[in-house]
Amino acid sequence: MKKLFKIIPILLISLTTLQSCNNNDDENVEDVSTIVNLAVDSADLTSLVAALDRANLVSALNGEGPFTVLAPTNDAFAAFLSANNFNSLEDVPVDILTKVLLNHVISGSLISTDLSTGYANTLATSAASQTPLSIYVNTSNGVRFNGVSSVSAADILAVNGVIHKVDAVIGLPNIVTFATADPNFSTLVSALTRSDLTTDFVGVLSTEAATAPAPFTVFAPINDAFNRLLTELNVASLLEIDEPTLDVVLKYHVVGGANVLDSNLTDNLTVSTLSGDITADITGGARLTDSSGRVSDIIATNVQANNGVIHAINKVILP
Repeated sequence: MKKLFKIIPILLISLTTLQSCNNNDDENVEDVSTIVNLAVDSADLTSLVAALDRANLVSALNGEGPFTVLAPTNDAFAAFLSANNFNSLEDVPVDILTKVLLNHVISGSLISTDLSTGYANTLATSAASQTPLSIYVNTSNGVRFNGVSSVSAADILAVNGVIHKVDAVIGLPNIVTFATADPNFSTLVSALTRSDLTTDFVGVLSTEAATAPAPFTVFAPINDAFNRLLTELNVASLLEIDEPTLDVVLKYHVVGGANVLDSNLTDNLTVSTLSGDITADITGGARLTDSSGRVSDIIATNVQANNGVIHAINKVILP
């Protein structure tokens, strides 16, 4: 399958199961410098320690690992609680707190120089697919995760991994999270948020996984796909495309009620989108064919959000 230069999961990190703390005879080393014990010794990570304790993750993160932990500071947790109308950590449902915390853990020990722009997986699981949630790392200006949280202190080394302090809690991502965080989708975002659209695409694609029409599969055109479309239609900008046409075109890129991974695609597979049917094929490379016979190559796959999955394509699908 063809690959997109900055959008594919270039952080080659395999998901492993959190392991229980090993009993090691060298307790003087293990007890002092595990990830959790370093957090305990950090004055601005007391909220994180309390959260880990409440979610019963202390033993897990004292295990062998290795783990990369994106550690929200006390101020980050305070902002998270306020934004979500919680008075304290005790008000956050344990299942939600656990999942949010696991969304800050990546398998493997990644120091700052190991991080590159692209996607990795966290130890949190998507409600839409029961597969690992993706996380978007942007290193173009510092290090930023999912467009919402930046590293404030890097490379705090532990015997079982590394801690990077971050300035915001990284919430569970939905389709909109990745579309807005990844600059490869900036033209798509502009199209989805055009002021004259009658469909609230942001609202729809933010729908939680258990609520119709979620979960979603989004075939997301990259910026160059829209540039090709403008040339194909001989127009100067998306603003020259009338609202009814743009609405139909955008809906051709969204499947409702299904989280379709690349492994679910087969040759001559009918894919029913919100606007109509298109055809998927995989022999010779995964691709989509619209009703006019135009072919869009799928160039990156399985960007997994909590309410669906994104696959990047190199050509806009038309009616």
